[in-house]
Amino acid sequence: MAQDTNQLRVRLVTPERTLFDQRAEAVELPSKSGYMEVLYGHAPLLAELGAGDVTIHSGGEPGGAEGALRYNVSWGFVEVLPDRVTILASDALKPEEIDVQRAEEQRQRGEKMWTQAGESEEAYAEALRVIAEADAKIASAAEKH
Repeated sequence: MAQDTNQLRVRLVTPERTLFDQRAEAVELPSKSGYMEVLYGHAPLLAELGAGDVTIHSGGEPGGAEGALRYNVSWGFVEVLPDRVTILASDALKPEEIDVQRAEEQRQRGEKMWTQAGESEEAYAEALRVIAEADAKIASAAEKH
């Protein structure tokens, strides 16, 4: 148990699958109010996820290279406890799984929604959500190595 003293148990799940369930050094994730980094011992919190990348820093094995895994999420929730992080995402994709053409079409739909929103604040908010989700997917796919 001594080797786990500064590591978090991290779970990233969607309704369809568990993408990650291991120990990690740190997690960076997009909340609705901006990106946050979670380390072991973090104060408990519950937050709504925004569109963007979840980056899990695994720390690697002794003598190995530090690893970082990225998953693009569009919406969901995160529960942070001092020793674990549970990310419940409506959808999560590895950068190489993102269909860029589809994301660009989604952005165009969002722009069309924006121009047709008229006086409706709800329609503007939904258009912005669709555009932000598409932009996050496009950016994530562009950063894949």
